[in-house]
Amino acid sequence: MLQHRDLPRSEWRPFFDGLSAAILGKSTEIEVVSPDLGDQRLAESIRMLGISYDTHSDRLDLILDRTSHAIEHPERIRIDEDANGVSVIAVVDRGGERTVVTLKQPLALPGAPGRQTS
Repeated sequence: MLQHRDLPRSEWRPFFDGLSAAILGKSTEIEVVSPDLGDQRLAESIRMLGISYDTHSDRLDLILDRTSHAIEHPERIRIDEDANGVSVIAVVDRGGERTVVTLKQPLALPGAPGRQTS
């Protein structure tokens, strides 16, 4: 069963620090939904090299094969997960722009019982 979960701000850095190693090389799709520009596909079937949140600059960095994408001043981070792991990370920034990271294969959270990282 798919569950949506908002991550509290205090968990952002440790969550992405733990996820970054597991996400290395995973195929992902990134879509940006902007109130001003509408829907834009930023990346499709591109390998993820890492993801991190910097508390000092208040910025979430998506590091991808051949490119990167920074989300300045995120306000809300939601993850979608099921028994297989995390499948979507949705981030809304201060200006209302929403970035949706869809993992082509769900990713088990590090240390989650009964799950294997694929």
